[in-house]
Amino acid sequence: MLFNSIAFLIFAPIFYLLYFGLRGRARLLWCSAASYFFYAWWDWRFVGLLFGSSLVAFYSGKMIGQSTTVGRKKLWLWFCIGSHLTALGFFKYFNFAADSLKTVFHWLGWNVDYQNPGILLPIGISFFTFTALSYVIDIYRGKIEEPEKDFLVFAAYECLFPHLVAGPILRASKFLPQLKTDHPFDWAQAGRGLEMVAWGYFLKMCLADNAAMFADPRFNHPELFTSGSLILGVIAFAFQIYGDFAGYSLIAIGLARIMGYDFGINFNKPYFALNFSDFWQRWHISLSSWIRDYLYIPLGGSQKGPRRTIINLIITMFLAGLWHGAGWNYVIWGLLHGLFLAGQRMVSKPYDAVCRTAHCPEFVSKAISMLTVFALTCVAWVFFREKNIGQAIYMLKAMVSWQATAHLSFGGMKYQLLRVAILVGIVLLVDWLSTREPIRIRYQGHGYGRVVFAGVAVLIILFTASFAANSFIYFQF
Repeated sequence: MLFNSIAFLIFAPIFYLLYFGLRGRARLLWCSAASYFFYAWWDWRFVGLLFGSSLVAFYSGKMIGQSTTVGRKKLWLWFCIGSHLTALGFFKYFNFAADSLKTVFHWLGWNVDYQNPGILLPIGISFFTFTALSYVIDIYRGKIEEPEKDFLVFAAYECLFPHLVAGPILRASKFLPQLKTDHPFDWAQAGRGLEMVAWGYFLKMCLADNAAMFADPRFNHPELFTSGSLILGVIAFAFQIYGDFAGYSLIAIGLARIMGYDFGINFNKPYFALNFSDFWQRWHISLSSWIRDYLYIPLGGSQKGPRRTIINLIITMFLAGLWHGAGWNYVIWGLLHGLFLAGQRMVSKPYDAVCRTAHCPEFVSKAISMLTVFALTCVAWVFFREKNIGQAIYMLKAMVSWQATAHLSFGGMKYQLLRVAILVGIVLLVDWLSTREPIRIRYQGHGYGRVVFAGVAVLIILFTASFAANSFIYFQF
């Protein structure tokens, strides 16, 4: 069920009316049942997979807590990790592995042909798998003192509908205690939640969907466009994916806030990042922190010397790319970010020294850093967006060759480009204003400011949004 669908507009008010009318276990039961219905709306056949994930993680956590030896704790930990990764690997990567193996056979000159089974990817499997695994790993590490004893509470933690199919990835240590309190309806919380929801819909339906209308033709047929038009298409996609995913996250966080729950934040003005470490502390925060805590640090992090740090960064981002999708384009995207993070460690100190020697004003050095990070991020986005690697390389070559003549420049979409530019300007302005302390304090201190903000967002949505109920990009992950 899409947040921008008619079905959800019917589902949401019914859910909240019953949610606030119930208490205790009845409320938790309603949350779980409604969330399973929300998931089953896409394909009821995979509800059992979701339930099985919760059951395995809950029981494994319970057994780790009861075990008295390290060996038994490890046994249950790896049972949970192995079962979840087996399911994830089968549903998400089997088709990819079969196609890749066929390609290898072709390179070797072996005439091996077989039909790809075309296994359907369960929506949100990457997200609820990571949610379940973090719970069990934290119990093993002792970060959660006692495993959850009530399966109903745990099921609500893993499957609560706002975060179920595309995050944020919740941590049990922060969210399980919230589920054990009956949150009454609070006008201030509801107002803040509705404000987030309104801004989230703006990012998705106005920014992302309009940017897609400009970017898609350029990615689909790059040979038809000039270099300048292709560059603008890539920039449009950068804001499309930001609006799409940050918009979904804000809607999810806002819906949870109305219920009285705090999901934290998942995006924090990522295109204002000054380096790639900063970028990954701002972009998809729940995933980047998960990767840091459960992959990068266990590999040794930055504690085993510069060479090992670079290797750890590349391995971590390679796996992050593979998590995003079963395709070599996602692997390349992840490896590029690993190289960017590694390169940053090598050039940051010399860059700072050059700026000091040249007496470069701080705002100039920051602007150069910000634009460099954004430009390289856009290069990586080309591979993320374009599944055909040859096509992605062709597009990058066409962008830098500066071909001034082609069949199309803006393809009759100058008005669409202007619309996207205005929407991008609005988003960047709002993001910038939110960094100004006096403005933020005054805004947060006046309830009418939130009402005006939400009202303006709704008006802009009505006049500029695409109402085609386009799927969110991250649903495929």
